[in-house]
Amino acid sequence: MVQQMVLALMLSGAISYIATPIALKISHRIGAIDIPKDNRRMHKDPIPRLGGLAIYVGFVISSLLLLPFSSEQVALLTGATLMMALGMVDDSKTLSAKIKLSGQILAALIVMYGGVRIEFITNFLAPSKNIIALGWLSFPVTLFWIVGITNTVNLIDGLDGLAAGVSVIASLSLAAVAYLNGMPEVTVILLILAGASLGFLPHNSHPARIFMGDTGSLFIGFVLAVISVEGVLKSATTIAVAIPVMALGVPIVDTTCAIIRRFLNKRPIMEADKGHLHHRLLEQGYSHRQTVWILYGMSLFLGAGAVYISDAERIPSIIVLLIVIATVSTALVRIGLLRKTS
Repeated sequence: MVQQMVLALMLSGAISYIATPIALKISHRIGAIDIPKDNRRMHKDPIPRLGGLAIYVGFVISSLLLLPFSSEQVALLTGATLMMALGMVDDSKTLSAKIKLSGQILAALIVMYGGVRIEFITNFLAPSKNIIALGWLSFPVTLFWIVGITNTVNLIDGLDGLAAGVSVIASLSLAAVAYLNGMPEVTVILLILAGASLGFLPHNSHPARIFMGDTGSLFIGFVLAVISVEGVLKSATTIAVAIPVMALGVPIVDTTCAIIRRFLNKRPIMEADKGHLHHRLLEQGYSHRQTVWILYGMSLFLGAGAVYISDAERIPSIIVLLIVIATVSTALVRIGLLRKTS
């Protein structure tokens, strides 16, 4: 098991690393170039943005080689391929929000048809009735979760190395949770995703030679969303529902605050702004690299909390969860994430 875990991380990382220069050439060939057109962009020169293709290749090849064939795997790879293709078209041609959302819903329905659903949640407030069955609500809840998490990773992709690094940390955190809960296949597939993202990171670190683009961010977000449903959310851990939320805490908090901020400011929910976590930290005088490492630290803190509560008793889990909520709330106030943008 340990050998397979190490192999999953190294194989996907090596494939992704080798494939990234090829993705860079394809980016130029099909015109998938990020040209800075507004002041939200953190770069001044045109940058290829098809790096997610290398992450996808590393993930798919490693999954086919290391994981047993199953209907769930077919559904995941089919939905993930659709998501990658959707992002690839958007990176080169630019799709409307409606088309992107339709594609995301279709990909989610594919994996749901393959059996991936949030069928119950744990009731940590009443230990005598630990499981709450969702019934027909499992369909809309699962759809909302998959589409929502897919877009959180997409929205945090604003600085060199940020989305890739946060994805590595989230994947490793969820892999640790899956390992502790006796889910070997889920552990391996999360390590494959972590390795594929890690292999891309040297090319994407500041100053980036290539971006992952929507090709990568939509793909990674989708896989994380689906695997967290298939693994962690199907466990009967004391606070199972909090585990993936904490592991993916940085993009989830950033996206949630962006929605609230735009609503309070009477701005369209889908309208981009300069109020994201990385924008606020840059405003406070932190450098590009410092900002990325601060957000890595936040991800590690939340990921460690997720791993702890996955294997802890009810009361310690609740205490840790409250500490995390208090810490994150204090940080949000200091950073000013809900403050009106200029």
